[in-house]
Amino acid sequence: MSNHLSTACTAFAGTALLSSGALIDVALAIKAAGDDAAMLVFDDASGRVVDLDLRGSTADIVQRLGAAPEPARGRGRPKLGVVAREVTLLPRHWEWLGQQPGGASQALRRLIDAARKADGGATAAKADRERAYCFLSALAGDLPGYEEVIRALFAGDAPAFANRMADWPSDVQAYALRLAGHETAAQ
Repeated sequence: MSNHLSTACTAFAGTALLSSGALIDVALAIKAAGDDAAMLVFDDASGRVVDLDLRGSTADIVQRLGAAPEPARGRGRPKLGVVAREVTLLPRHWEWLGQQPGGASQALRRLIDAARKADGGATAAKADRERAYCFLSALAGDLPGYEEVIRALFAGDAPAFANRMADWPSDVQAYALRLAGHETAAQ
């Protein structure tokens, strides 16, 4: 991403959702609300807290958030999204890959695609749980029943996860369910 302006995030003032959307929009909403010390901003992709520098004018904030350097162009096919990285394998692995139709890169892509298909969504579910956990540990650790909520989250029990948050503020519930991939569990 060439800048942070389009990073999706969500801001909370205490346990109330203040703003959700592109980072720049959320940052400006926080600035307009005033007391940014009581705000927590979460990256929607990771659930992690985002630190914002909201000093100065609106123009200063826009410039600071939009001034991320362009990533260095490396090898690969950028139009296709191909990124060159280093892979360390044993000689027997390189030998086998070299014998595969299309060469090592194509063979690795096929193996990864097959593994992703066989995964059955387990990796995505784990990432969803981690994302929700990051958010909950930062914002909801003092809420009643926090430990039970976390146990239900990591057990993959969507109905129990939603039910154990029933007495929590609705904004916290909704965002936690969204990050965990369980938006329909509360309905």
